[in-house]
Amino acid sequence: MTGPDVGAEAREPAVVRERLWDAVLDGDESAAVGVVFTAVDSGVTPEDALLEVIAPVQRKVGTEWAANRITVAQEHAATAINDRVIAALSRHPAATSAARAGRITVACVDGEWHALPARLLAEVLRLRGWQVDFLGAQVPTPHLIAHLHQYAPDAVALSCSIPTRLPAAHAAITACQAAGVSVLVGGAAFGADGRYAHLLGADAWAPDARAASQWLSEGLVRLRLTPNRQPPNALPHLADQEYSMVSSTKAQLVKATMAELEDHFPAMADYSEAQRQHTTEDIAHIVDFLATALYTDDDDLFTGFIVWTAQVLEARRVPAASLTPALDLLAGQLQDFPRARRLLTAARTALATGQTTPIA
Repeated sequence: MTGPDVGAEAREPAVVRERLWDAVLDGDESAAVGVVFTAVDSGVTPEDALLEVIAPVQRKVGTEWAANRITVAQEHAATAINDRVIAALSRHPAATSAARAGRITVACVDGEWHALPARLLAEVLRLRGWQVDFLGAQVPTPHLIAHLHQYAPDAVALSCSIPTRLPAAHAAITACQAAGVSVLVGGAAFGADGRYAHLLGADAWAPDARAASQWLSEGLVRLRLTPNRQPPNALPHLADQEYSMVSSTKAQLVKATMAELEDHFPAMADYSEAQRQHTTEDIAHIVDFLATALYTDDDDLFTGFIVWTAQVLEARRVPAASLTPALDLLAGQLQDFPRARRLLTAARTALATGQTTPIA
């Protein structure tokens, strides 16, 4: 009789994820690398280790932070360890692959500091035979274009997780295409269905690394056959200048809202200086998302952010109702901006109808 397969447990993704989670939460980089290496040595492919172990653990890091079950320090440490695990995995003997598919530049748009999703994509593409230039987080568009001119990749993959960076993503997409390079985009900022990728004129959108790799292998060939593609659609709603006015007056909007907020939300009278600072930051984020929703002309983008913010506040024992006075004060300041008022009204309605279930 044969004995039990002692390696079976080490190959089970759910088990490996749990072990990696424990290691990153403990801040133990050595243990985290050991967990992933043991899994790969037991038969888990490097790609599966990246996408079915490390990526879900990193998503859990974000969820647990939002639910106030881990601290900011733990979130930063866990993310850093996951990044180091990816780097270590890239040097594992099982992760070697000869470049044969072509050359791809992978970068985060300017202002986007969440580099780990792009890093995961870069490593998956390397495993699949691409020569990858990974430029990392917050790549200014002029520097990206200079890189494209110097190295002439077959395509550029742009990552964006923060929706407020969508205007910067639009500029990068347009500039890359003007330089003659096709653009594949991905990341949470483009929407679960890729709606903003289409709106901003990207050549393609991918929901995950495997889909991105497939498009680069298949869709890129079709683009080469039709190089004279039409330029991206304009955004006619920007003609009303609401986006530019709101984004350029952000500081004044935040200051005026804070000045009046205590009269509308009496609980602020007992706020500490740190709590007041956090409130100021929250209002600044609201204005940033309002401006981005004006750029995309999409109610869901702003309402989704407000509902998520309410959930985060509730997890920290701050009532979601505290957002309503801020929305009302902004609406008062923007009474001559019909699209802004529409967005603010939609968000206020979402709060009033209780669309703020706690984060799981």
